[in-house]
Amino acid sequence: MGEFKTIGIIGRESDAVGESLKVLTRFLKKRSVKVLLSEKIASLLPNTQLPICNRTQLGESCDLIIVLGGDGSLLGAARMLARHNVPVLGINRGRLGFLTDILPDELEQNVGNVLDGHYVLDKRFLLNAVVKRGAETIGRAEALNDVVVNSGTSAQMIEFDLYVDNEFVYRQRSDGLIVSTPTGSTAYSLSGGGPIMHPKLDAVVLVPMFPHTLSSRPIVIDGNSEIRIEVNGRNAIHPPVTCDGQVIITAEPGDTIFINKKRHKLKLIHPVDHSFYASCRDKLGWGSALV
Repeated sequence: MGEFKTIGIIGRESDAVGESLKVLTRFLKKRSVKVLLSEKIASLLPNTQLPICNRTQLGESCDLIIVLGGDGSLLGAARMLARHNVPVLGINRGRLGFLTDILPDELEQNVGNVLDGHYVLDKRFLLNAVVKRGAETIGRAEALNDVVVNSGTSAQMIEFDLYVDNEFVYRQRSDGLIVSTPTGSTAYSLSGGGPIMHPKLDAVVLVPMFPHTLSSRPIVIDGNSEIRIEVNGRNAIHPPVTCDGQVIITAEPGDTIFINKKRHKLKLIHPVDHSFYASCRDKLGWGSALV
């Protein structure tokens, strides 16, 4: 651990990312590290002599992937890279930055520490989502944060039956359901009234979205549970199934959504002084009104 000889860089296209990319590539060159750029981020370095690869090639070739951007950029990278077992380090050029926790002005110091073997390795599980229409698979996707089944409109509710490990839980009429990992518990799930879960928990939370009955509350279940959501055939709308807010599969009345834990975990690298609770204090403003 700690010896990263080939490093891939992924990120979104923005002026802020471009600034950090120049600093990062200069620093890595001084450290005699081989650097590969993703196709998208390479556009920020015109006439670069660095090799340019797609994400699959980066996953197969690199010892470490550095993501420049916000949590959304890292979520997209995570879904692709988890299967390659390559660790990921995030440098925050976005907003909240629960996952991309290195600040731009600390880039050289923290990346240098990682290259010297001083870091914390954090493993996060992802979710698989499969939409079936009878025996036919309509679509499948992965999520690090959450899988969301919703009505797709604020004017109508959907009705669905929820099963956990083949045991009937309830029939619900609501705007939908958020199925979140601990990683996603500080994202959309939190906005929907779900609990904050420590990332080390092996658990999944089911958060109803504006349920028709006030007694419906979030449920935390074992992380190895098999979740099945059956969309009632009487629904008039076609509910979208969204993974991390980025991948959308359109379901139909009568379809079934299966959700379970993905076998491969994301290896997420943090600075040695990283603290989940400190991140919550900083990002969520805990105690900010206290002096």
